[in-house]
Amino acid sequence: MMKKIIDPWGSTLIDDYNKLIQDFHLEVFDSKLFPGPNRLMRRGIVFSGIGMKEIANAIKNKKPFYVLSGIMPSGEKIHFGNKMVVEMMSYFQKHGGETYILIADLEAEATRGITLEEAKNRALEFHIPAYIALGLDPKKTTFYFQSENIEVMHAAYKYSKKVTAAQFKALYGSNDPERMFAALTQVGDILYPQFKKRMPGVIPVGPDQCPHILLSRDIVNRIKKENFFLPAATFHKYTPALNGNFKMSKSMPESMIELPEDPKSACKKIMRAISGGRETLEEHRKLGAEVEKDMTFELLKQHLVEEDKELEKIYKAYKSGKMTTGELKKIACEKITKFMIDLKEKIEEAKKEVPKLKFIKS
Repeated sequence: MMKKIIDPWGSTLIDDYNKLIQDFHLEVFDSKLFPGPNRLMRRGIVFSGIGMKEIANAIKNKKPFYVLSGIMPSGEKIHFGNKMVVEMMSYFQKHGGETYILIADLEAEATRGITLEEAKNRALEFHIPAYIALGLDPKKTTFYFQSENIEVMHAAYKYSKKVTAAQFKALYGSNDPERMFAALTQVGDILYPQFKKRMPGVIPVGPDQCPHILLSRDIVNRIKKENFFLPAATFHKYTPALNGNFKMSKSMPESMIELPEDPKSACKKIMRAISGGRETLEEHRKLGAEVEKDMTFELLKQHLVEEDKELEKIYKAYKSGKMTTGELKKIACEKITKFMIDLKEKIEEAKKEVPKLKFIKS
């Protein structure tokens, strides 16, 4: 397994991620393959991938490749998982990747009950500006709505002949018609940049999107005469809930920080977060914190501290007992306050870019 600069996590979550790697025959992510790896790559938050060497070679040899992701416009806010996707897209974009963002309005309608009109409005008024605010370069990005891309729809129909209901159920756990069509549409999306030009592509996603990647690769293998490149992917860990649960979830609003969120509200949640501090100050000074149990430190590690030296300094001070839980949470509150204020300002500024964006219509 690759060496991480700082890995204060215990074994519970790591074992789960390792099991996913084994079960789906994925690759352990190696940040050494890539020039100037970003924070997520350096710290092992991007823990796995598939087809990584082909993308690394394209970057190294300055060959064409693309990076693609989708926006699900079903909510009025986004979360840290979306932030990680944008950061990975931004990394590949800066290293030469042709960048595509699809708005999954058809999938939102089929699986979330959101009308196409409502999905479009949410995407234009919030989701796209938020992605720009988080680092996506709008001038180097091509956008499209699923409902307006006939080529993707035709591809989804064609690919439906290459998978059976039984195979779909084995991969996804169910074969409801609306979900099958949504997944096949995603295959069309994933391969869309190759319709006009065959080239490698990478899709940054969380582990829950792994079946879409595997289905796409399976279909490419079944239509070899088309000469598509197998799509690659990076998989990042979830940002855990502040109560210690595996993943932040809307079902636990008191332990989930949304983007954007009022800084005072975010700080209150951080103050209630599970900590790795000891029961008494005397014990804490003597034994030091159990950093692997501390959700505030994980938030700093994943999102709020950019420089590795700064994170290592915080880690050592907390681990040794020199820094208390209260001091750690104060640092996190200061950083998340600045982050939320900056994000809100950047979203408002990014809204001015929306009329200038390049949208595909077929």
